[in-house]
Amino acid sequence: LCLWYTTSIPHFYLSAIFLKGEAAMSVFETIYEVVREIPRGKVATYGQVALLAGNPRWARVVGYALHVNPEPFVIPCHRVVNRKGEVANSFAFGGGAIQRELLEQEGVTFEEDGHVDLAKYGWWPDLTAR
Repeated sequence: LCLWYTTSIPHFYLSAIFLKGEAAMSVFETIYEVVREIPRGKVATYGQVALLAGNPRWARVVGYALHVNPEPFVIPCHRVVNRKGEVANSFAFGGGAIQRELLEQEGVTFEEDGHVDLAKYGWWPDLTAR
């Protein structure tokens, strides 16, 4: 499995990360474990999930993992938004409107411009309990 990744950090380009077999599954499983922890009514960003999964530069890898989520009703990928609090137009299970609807069903509200207030709905785990 070859995952292409770039970042917005100027002058930094990581052309490819090669993950094969068990290594890819291990990374994706780690991502899924983090996403499982996001409680109802809260959201996390792709970058935040990447950081909690062990590599802050893997925000796009988080997106890839969530796009192939094997258990969408167990792994709540709809609770992951971009760094601006926006839903993904390419949400794997029906588009941004479905992601928004799922979040609204959990009590998350959206601002007039369509983003989630991360200060209000953003989630961080209690790292002291780990």
